[in-house]
Formats: sequence, structure tokens, C-alpha cells
Amino acid sequence: MRNLWREFKAFAMSGNVLDLALGFLIGAAFAGLVQSLANNVLMQLVAAAVGKPDFSKVAIKLNGTEIRYGAFLTDLLNFLILASVMFAVVKLIVRLGIAQIRNLGGSTQCPYCHESVSEKALVCRACGHVLVDELPDLAAARQRMVAEERARMRLSLPIPSRRRTTPDATDARATQPGNTDPAG
Repeated sequence: MRNLWREFKAFAMSGNVLDLALGFLIGAAFAGLVQSLANNVLMQLVAAAVGKPDFSKVAIKLNGTEIRYGAFLTDLLNFLILASVMFAVVKLIVRLGIAQIRNLGGSTQCPYCHESVSEKALVCRACGHVLVDELPDLAAARQRMVAEERARMRLSLPIPSRRRTTPDATDARATQPGNTDPAG
């Protein structure tokens, strides 16, 4: 049970899980910001141009049933505005090169297709070009893969252990006034 707890703590504190959690939080905050821009600025510009803040009240009656196609149009317009804002932000990030700054995962760029590949890759997964001078034989490649997998399994996270009482600490407690327990 203790080993299982250690493995769980190592997994929970590993870089991938923390990156995922951080990305989720930042993504949620960013989505709120983009949603606010779409609803409070861009949708209001549409409302000023069309004359209505939203189309949710627009409906037609068909055999006594109200079909609210205006709500659908409002949602569709919100989606299109939100998607275009997200597209513009992503294009801006790519143009500024912010996406290429974070190269913590050990990746490099393929010289042939310019896709991101692992620094340890022998062949580009996108275009299939060989990225090393000489490919190793299958047995050597498998041996390298097994060695990397074993190294990955040994997570080097410090796991605090229980406090252990040193003989000096036991002697110090035994000499305190009022302590009648001979074991300390």
C-alpha cells in the first residue's frame, strides 16, 4: 500500500499532470476572457448595427407552436464571434513566436517538414525522413527503448519519509525535567 501511495504521489506531482492542470486553469480563464470580449464588445457592436441586442425573442408560430429560431441565431453568432476571436489570438501567438519559446519537452524541428519531433527521434513521424546519420539495427533500437522506459519508470521525485528519532534526540528527551519514562 505504501508503494502504491508513493507511485501515486510521483504521478500526481510529475510535470505532465501539473502542466495539464495549469493549462486547464489558464484555458478556463482565457475562455472567460474571450467570452467576455465576444459578448460585451463584439456582440454589442452587432446589436448597434442591427438594432437589437440579441435575437432570442425572434420567433415564428407554426400550428400554435412557437419556433424560436432567433435564439439559435444568437447562439450561432456568439459561436462564430468566439471562434474568430480564438482564431485571431492563435494566429497572433504563432506570428509572435510565443508558441515556439516553450521547448521544455526536449523537442526539435524536422529540417525537412519543420514539424516538432522529439530530440531522441531517429525518423520524423510527420514526413518519414531519417534524422540521424545512421539508423541502428532493430536490436539496438529496442535496447535503447527499453533503457529509456526503465529510466522513465524511476521517477526522481523526493518523497519525504517519516521522522526518525535519533539517539541524541532520545537522550535529550530523557534528561528533560518531569520525564519519568526511561525510554524517553
